[in-house]
Amino acid sequence: MTIMMLGIDLGKNSCSVAGLDSDGNVVLRRRMQPKRVLSFASKLAPCTVAMEACCGAHYLGRLLAEQGHEVRLMSPEYVRPYVKAQKNDDRDAEAIAEAATRPTMRFVELKSQAQLDVQSLHRARSRLVGARTTLTNQLRAILLE
Repeated sequence: MTIMMLGIDLGKNSCSVAGLDSDGNVVLRRRMQPKRVLSFASKLAPCTVAMEACCGAHYLGRLLAEQGHEVRLMSPEYVRPYVKAQKNDDRDAEAIAEAATRPTMRFVELKSQAQLDVQSLHRARSRLVGARTTLTNQLRAILLE
């Protein structure tokens, strides 16, 4: 059993993992705790690991890249068309793995911790600017009455 593509659906309490062989057949389905994903992946030969892009995916992706795996992150909206039948975590993991094999798929670059920190600062500033604008508009409405 040689796994060429590993799709991981990240979750708070459990992660679903699906492994595809070189023909695209599912050869592995497993559910595990997030902290066990790294030890499981370290036992595999270097392969492509695909995940939906989220804040936890960047951290896990950097750790998996250190182990020699190629990490591909995708936007969740690009994965949705590949989900078969009823949506659940196991099918999501399979869909992630299948979507990553498509030649036209768009991937998200792995971000460093510094990049994620700057991004969170920009988002906090944006929220503060929005709150200031809201407050200013409310004050103007009160003064016009």
